[in-house]
Formats: sequence, C-alpha cells, structure tokens
Amino acid sequence: MSASTFSQPRSTTCTPSHAARELGLKRGEFDLAVHLGHIRTVPDEGGGGGRRVERAEIDRLRAQEGYPESLLDRVRVVGTTEGAALMKIPAARFTRLARLGLLVPVKWYLNRYRAIVWLYLADDLRSFTSDTENATLLKGRTPETLRGQLAAGVDLRARNWRARHLGFLLRQAEQPWARAGAVAGFLSPVEIADVVKDPYARSYLNRFRPAQPGQGTPGSPAAHLAERIATAQDADEIEWLRSELCQLLEEARTLFPAPRPAARRTAPTRRVAAHPIPPMAPTVTRLTQPTARSSAEPAEDPAVARVPEPQSGTVAAAFGPDCASLLGPAKPTDEPVTRACRAQAVRAGGASVVVPAASSSARRRHRGPEQAPPQPDRGLRAWLRRRNHRPARA
Repeated sequence: MSASTFSQPRSTTCTPSHAARELGLKRGEFDLAVHLGHIRTVPDEGGGGGRRVERAEIDRLRAQEGYPESLLDRVRVVGTTEGAALMKIPAARFTRLARLGLLVPVKWYLNRYRAIVWLYLADDLRSFTSDTENATLLKGRTPETLRGQLAAGVDLRARNWRARHLGFLLRQAEQPWARAGAVAGFLSPVEIADVVKDPYARSYLNRFRPAQPGQGTPGSPAAHLAERIATAQDADEIEWLRSELCQLLEEARTLFPAPRPAARRTAPTRRVAAHPIPPMAPTVTRLTQPTARSSAEPAEDPAVARVPEPQSGTVAAAFGPDCASLLGPAKPTDEPVTRACRAQAVRAGGASVVVPAASSSARRRHRGPEQAPPQPDRGLRAWLRRRNHRPARA
C-alpha cells in the first residue's frame, strides 16, 4: 500500500503569507519583493484572482548566496533622515532632490499626524550616490534651473510613485483587461466614464482595478488624502493615462469583448378581448316624495279612477252618489267621518277607491230587518214622561 493513501500529497504552491513566513520576510517586504521582481508568483488556479508562490521558487531563493541577508537588503527601505545619512548629505538637500524627482519613492504611509512619510529603496540611493554625474547635486550649489522649480512649488514625489507603482502592476498583469484595469486605477471615476462610454465595459473594467494603497476608514480625512495621492492630478499625466487606457481597451475588446446580459425571449402575451360592461341591476329605493306623472306615461285605467276633489262638506261630494245612498243623509254628527274619509281618499293618490268603514251608528242604521230589530223611540217616550209628570204617590 502506498504512503499517499494515509498522507496528503505536498502542494506545489502556497499562499503569499505562508511564503513570506518561510522566507523570513514581513508581508510588506514580501509584497515589495514581488513588485520588484525578486520573487516570481503564479495566478491562483482556484479562480479567486489572487497570486500564489511555487515551492520551486522558495527553494531557489533559499539556495542563493548570502540568504537571507541578501534578500532583506534588496527590499530594504529608508526614510528621509536615514536616506540622507546613507547618502552623506543633509536632510534638506535630500528633500529637495526628492521633490525634483531625482529620487523616486517606492512606498509611503501616513503617520499619526497625517503627514506623508515617503520611503525609498536603499539600493536606489546607493546607486544614485555612486554615479559620478550626480556629484554636483550632492555637493555644492544647486543649479539655477532646479532652484526655480523649487521656488515654483514643484513636488514630483507623488507622481513618481504613481508611475513606479503602475509599472509594478503592469508587470503582474497577464491579460489586456487586467492591464487596462491597472491603468484605470490611477484615474478618477469621472475620467473613466468619459473614456469608457459603454456601461457594461466600464463595469467589467472595474473588476480589474487594483485596490488603492491607503489607510484609514473610508470617508475619513486619511482616506481622502490617500485617494488624492493615488489619483493623477497633473493635466499631462491624466492625458497620458487616458491615451494608454484607450489603447489597452481596444486590444482587450478585440480579444475578449465585455460580457453583456443575454436578451430575454418571452412569448407574446395573449390579450383578452374586451367585453362590454353589463348594465347595473335596478335597485329598489324608497320613494321619498310623490312625483307628477309625465305626459309619456300611459293613460289611467278607466276602472281605477282618481277620487275627485271634494267640493262640499258632504259624504256624497267625497265618495259619489253610490256612497251617499249607502250612508244616507248627512248629519252634523257625521262630519268627523266625512273628514276621515276625505283624508283617506287624498292619501290613496289615485289608487282604487275603497269605501271606508262607516261609523258604528251608520252600521246599526243600515242593517237588514233580520239583523237589526226595531228599537223604541226612547227620545219621544222620555219627552212625554217629562211632559206628563205624575205626582208622587202618598
């Protein structure tokens, strides 16, 4: 049975953090060594977009003469004071040479007072000092042309750092879109939108823009200062970056156009034919007030006649001769019955005439002989009794 059954095979690559620990470097020193080309990296096969270091590269660095001091010396950086001491010149002269662009910084950071601290490679300072052509700049009076530039406020340290850092990024980019993203990383969003009109290409380009080196919380003064350092400021620098971006975009679009969302093919929707709205059902409402009949209404049924308006105070005037024959002659005592019948006729409003019920006295008078026996005239008898008063018996 093979040993690989119980032990995992050794990976051929490792992460940058693991490689820095094996080489005895800090993470900042390792990144600088990668930018300078001292350590070779390969793309991550996992598709995450990062970089990895092969085991063979680590073995190669370890096998070099003077390891690890030789590797540490090549990535050593110094500030203004230490750099001036290394070049054996005053710190003020060192600052003037850096502002004129003769000394190119390789890194920078913000101290606790939000002041920019520029860092330079020790190898670059030794090379500048050893060059005989720069002897007049290290000692003696500064030339008049350079003094005029300093008086005008020239400071090329940030611009030189951007140019050097762009070279680092382009060295690691392996495809046209990545190179275009590296150039776009030093332009403001307004300049990028002016160059790249297509929103899909601009969105795809932003995927390859490198993260700006800086410190501080987004939106803080330190973050704004770091963004200003990492963004081109001079007009000629902006114009050069724009032209480079246009050229790289043309090359990238030719090889691999920016992806676009696929067009959605949907079936045509069937529209339902419009139908007329049915009329609303009639509703029954309470008649609040009697209205007059229009001329278009049909004539009244002759069998149902409206009760004529009474003209006198008699029952015959209210209900006609038939009702008068039934009720007999009107008496003064029948006036309330007449008024009630007249009010009921008026409330009928043109409906069929219904003979109202007669008073009790009228019903008693009009009963048949088999229904109402004759009653003695008590009124005459009482009158005769009062007329012929009999004396009381003794």
